[in-house]
This record gives sequence, C-alpha cells and structure tokens, in this order.
Amino acid sequence: MSRKRNDVHSRRILTGWVLLAAALLASAGCNKDMADQPRYEVLERSNFFADGSAMRVPPAGTVARGMLRIDEHRYRGRVNGQLADTFPFPVEQALLERGRERYQIYCTPCHDQTGSGQGMVVRKGFPAPPSFHIDRLREVPVGHFFDVITHGFGRMYDYSAQLPPDDRWAVAAYIRVLQLSQNASADMLSPEDLQQLNSPRATQ
Repeated sequence: MSRKRNDVHSRRILTGWVLLAAALLASAGCNKDMADQPRYEVLERSNFFADGSAMRVPPAGTVARGMLRIDEHRYRGRVNGQLADTFPFPVEQALLERGRERYQIYCTPCHDQTGSGQGMVVRKGFPAPPSFHIDRLREVPVGHFFDVITHGFGRMYDYSAQLPPDDRWAVAAYIRVLQLSQNASADMLSPEDLQQLNSPRATQ
C-alpha cells in the first residue's frame, strides 16, 4: 500500500515537471515571436516586389493630407523667411488659457510664473534666463518665441517634442500677456478691475 502511494506521488511530481517544462518552452517561444516578428526593417531588401525594395513609393499624384505643414507662418513662425510679427490664427480666450497651462508646466521651472527668469531651478543654482520684461524681448516679433521653443536657444533646449506648433503659439501668446501684465497702465483696466486693484485687500 505504501509502495503504491509512493508511485502515485512520484507520477504527480513527474507530471508537474513535464507541465512546467512545457510552459517554459511555450513562453520562450512567445517571447521569440514577439522579439523577432516577420516584418521588413527600414530600407531592407525584399524578393516579393519587382524592384527588390520593401519600402513602397506612393502612387503618382498622391496628395498628403494634414501632414505637409506647408504653412510657413503656422509651422515655422516665419513670413517670407522673417520672424512673424503676427499670429497665424485669432488669439482668443481659449488659446490664452491653453498657453497659460502649457507655460506653467514647461516654462515656470526656469522663467517663473511672471516671466522674470527666477524659477525654481534658478533658485537652486541654474543660470537665470533673461526676463521677458526687458526691452529687447518686449520688442522682438512674436515669432521669436515660437522659434526658440521650436529650436532652443543658448542653454534652453527645444520643446518641439513636448509642444506641437499650435501649443507653441499658445505659449507665445501667453508670454505677450505676461509682458503686458507687467507694463500695463491703469487706464487700460476696466472699472471693475481698477476697483479690485485699489481695494484694501489688494494693497495688503
């Protein structure tokens, strides 16, 4: 009776090892299939097509939709090769709110909330960028900010991967708002805003 019980136990152990080995072989096969998929790499040769190339040339007369980016003003920040003085679309409240959101995420670490160039990384020892409120940057075409965001400048690397073109314009628009906020005269304010500005709470 004991011997029979031992045989059953041995068979269970053997069955367990066989199942484990099968599972390991199956998982190894899956990993290999995923790592080495039956596909062509870029510029790889192919015997399937008559020209021997795996990459296909678009049919003659094909027109790309949405990705040509031929609008120099919108996608390069330039007009006739010069930095644009204007925006490629109307500057509305929604655009400014989008610009403020993107600015606070990507720009405030260096430029701070007001654009004075005293962000957190500057307070930790990083070289300060110029303030947006100096005369030079208040007078540059708005396309300058789009260009710097796109290509970087000095120690600032580009943000073209993080910010699509329309978001770059939104940030540029918000920078103009910051510049105006620090240089606006009181007669530009509405009566309600002027009253709020002169309230005792605002002066505390």
